[in-house]
Amino acid sequence: MADNDIEEAVRRALDEAPQRNFRETVDLAVNLRDLDLNDPSNRVDEGVVLPSGTGQETKIVVFADGETAVRAEEVADEVLDGDDLADLGDDTDAAKDLADETDFFVAEASMMQDIAGALGQVLGPRGKMPTPLQPDDDVVETINRMKNTVQLRSRDRRTFHTRVGAEDMSAEDIADNVDVILRRLHADLEKGPLNIDSVFVKTTMGPAVEVA
Repeated sequence: MADNDIEEAVRRALDEAPQRNFRETVDLAVNLRDLDLNDPSNRVDEGVVLPSGTGQETKIVVFADGETAVRAEEVADEVLDGDDLADLGDDTDAAKDLADETDFFVAEASMMQDIAGALGQVLGPRGKMPTPLQPDDDVVETINRMKNTVQLRSRDRRTFHTRVGAEDMSAEDIADNVDVILRRLHADLEKGPLNIDSVFVKTTMGPAVEVA
């Protein structure tokens, strides 16, 4: 459960956001410090499962054949087989379009080498190489978990953003999501909280409110 300071910051961000004619997301901006981000080992790059969900649709594409593909059809937005992969490998524009409109890719582990060869140059720079699905992994469970996942990715920049909810979610639920992200960063950064300069929460078009 998030502390009162986080929840109060989220509440202010929601209250101060001007009314818009579309459903806004709620985003978190994290400013890092005292890290050499030219060294890839210091960069933030990981998925975090949000306890209250993202509040948005998450598009997930699965590369699979056989029974795994059949089961994935139940929950994935799109399921592609080996022939589809070969077609994408021959059509860079289509591969780029798919990569840009997809949040996460999942693939049977046996297909990962072929995916790296066909799509590595498209997916790699975007940080969207598929999550490998091992033979004993439950594809439905994996996809459902990923629907509540956001990616924290700083690259070589000191400031990065991630989605933490939507404006029609409760301040408490959004604050719980923020709390989970901050706890993960505190655990993973070299100096923990000391590597975080400041954190702000805001709706898409609203003012930024600092999280104490």
